[in-house]
Amino acid sequence: MEQVSADDSAQIVVVDCTFTEKSGRHTYGLDWFYNGKTQRAERGLEWSVVAVVDLAQKTGYALSAQQTEAGLGAQAPVSADGSTPPKSRVDFYLGHLAYCAAYFPARIRYVVADGFYSKYKWVTGVVQLGFHSIGRLRSDANLKFLYAGPQKRRGNRRRYDGKVNLSDPSRFTLVKTLEEGVSLYTAVVWSVSLKRRIRLAYLLKDQEGRRSYVVLFSTDIDGDPTAIYQGYAARFQIEFIFRDARQFTGFADCQARSPEALDSHVNASLMALNVAKAALQSTQAQGEPAEPLSFSIASFKRQALNAHLLDLFTATFALEPTLIKSHPNDQTLLNYGVIAA
Repeated sequence: MEQVSADDSAQIVVVDCTFTEKSGRHTYGLDWFYNGKTQRAERGLEWSVVAVVDLAQKTGYALSAQQTEAGLGAQAPVSADGSTPPKSRVDFYLGHLAYCAAYFPARIRYVVADGFYSKYKWVTGVVQLGFHSIGRLRSDANLKFLYAGPQKRRGNRRRYDGKVNLSDPSRFTLVKTLEEGVSLYTAVVWSVSLKRRIRLAYLLKDQEGRRSYVVLFSTDIDGDPTAIYQGYAARFQIEFIFRDARQFTGFADCQARSPEALDSHVNASLMALNVAKAALQSTQAQGEPAEPLSFSIASFKRQALNAHLLDLFTATFALEPTLIKSHPNDQTLLNYGVIAA
């Protein structure tokens, strides 16, 4: 990350899980996991992936993948006898994040995840690790306005000023209009489920009289709502990591059954993707401001194949390598078949 990112480039950590199909009965970690492609739970393997996303480049680099243990529920059941409740998948994801935290770039402040992670245990765990959490709330989230008026001399202090009606943003503060028909609002409110104050980034889309909204949040109540929106939008870069790793670096092609072999294969697949992105980023001129990285691993593989074939032809026909590589059309041959950015 230090080699491919500018010193002043903003970065965030993104966490998500991906499902891989796996047949058989003896593979380690086989269980029922949610498959986003089919929108239902299926039997297979699940991988928790932690990635660092560079906001200037608008691309992500996978840091670690860890296989989700079998037998864990989405939430741990409440223990009736008061003993320590069994481990849940959220506990596992937090453990993975804590393991990776030592390898984060120093500038990391925010951990971004989708709506599944918007739970008390996850958000509290992220804050305890020293980071702020960014996520998405349900459209019917239980929120309360904070009371800032005068207090009575006697009795308990008044803390809240009514329930938040998410379909009515009139009590929110308008930040700006992102595009035609889409406005960004903000407010600091109390989240009943998260048991803490949060900063909202409320996106309202109003087109032809039809309204819809998305509720984003951050535990950083002093944070910029625009940064919350941009950070959550950048979360989608981890989906491109999953896509490219499946299509080009064999992420889901492992036939091994042992946990060590599975872990080695998946992380090697993600590392190959990182190396390809780093090689492409190295072509950007040194000292120039960071720009969005137009990345296509299909084009990268085509360029590598063209370079190999050109070297093979040069050696086979005993041509002068210097004349070939210094020729004005050398780059044209290397880019043959490359997808236009």
